[in-house]
Amino acid sequence: MSFVKSQKPNSLYISNEKIRFRKIAWYVSLIIGSFIMLLPFLWMISTSFKLEDDIFSIPIKWFPDKITLDNFKRAFEVVPILKYMSNTLFIAVGKIFGEVFISAMAAYGFSRFKFRGRNFLFMVLLATMMLPYEVTMIPTFIVWSNLGLTDNYTPLILPAYFGAASFIFFLRMYFETFPASYEEAAIIDGANYLQIFRKIFLPLSKPALITIALWAFMGTWNDLLGQLIYINSTEKLTIQLGLASFSSMTGEVFWGPLMAASLLALLPIIALLLYAQKYFVEGVKMTGVKG
Repeated sequence: MSFVKSQKPNSLYISNEKIRFRKIAWYVSLIIGSFIMLLPFLWMISTSFKLEDDIFSIPIKWFPDKITLDNFKRAFEVVPILKYMSNTLFIAVGKIFGEVFISAMAAYGFSRFKFRGRNFLFMVLLATMMLPYEVTMIPTFIVWSNLGLTDNYTPLILPAYFGAASFIFFLRMYFETFPASYEEAAIIDGANYLQIFRKIFLPLSKPALITIALWAFMGTWNDLLGQLIYINSTEKLTIQLGLASFSSMTGEVFWGPLMAASLLALLPIIALLLYAQKYFVEGVKMTGVKG
């Protein structure tokens, strides 16, 4: 018995050492993986401040011998970046309200109302998420073309006011974490369902709403294919179309100005992520947790 008792502290010490080693190994692997993922971003930053002759030098110069701002100047001369950013921002703001508010209303109905065929309709909604955009791209373009709305922002904004299946699914899971006592107390006080949605569910869902608004903004800001289909006029181009046509405007690819323009296009996304990070984490964390 004394032998067994004397072994317990040693076994606990060994167990703690194993746990500590696993944590260290896990953190080291995460740091290495994060650094690998950041390499293209770091190369873009480095390239945007390099001279043209230093970009593809062997070995790679991560820190250029001479830092230049000419790439940013040339980027503004070749592409009207601010104009393209404002066009993209116009589309994003127009879409965000529809995708967030309409999706929230649909999710509220699916999560709090019990009606015949609710689960079937929700399964149909989820089934639409299985269709790749490339499948519906041509038929949708034909419809908008017959309506005479090509080279127009309407096909990019209006569909958002029918909601987004992924956002409805996300918000339904979030709304189901709210206890029914909230609604019961509000109904006793004389509130109707629209008032409950507006005064209780929307304020309490701020992290989730900001999360999907961030997703909607990023999806619009980084969209190339959808905008490429419908936008033809140069003055209506978005930032991604401007970057994609960078080489055709100059006749050849100047990587320094292109990386400088790409860095400028990425700054709004970085600023939004830094600002809304706490809401994003909280919104994802609460999804699927029953109250």
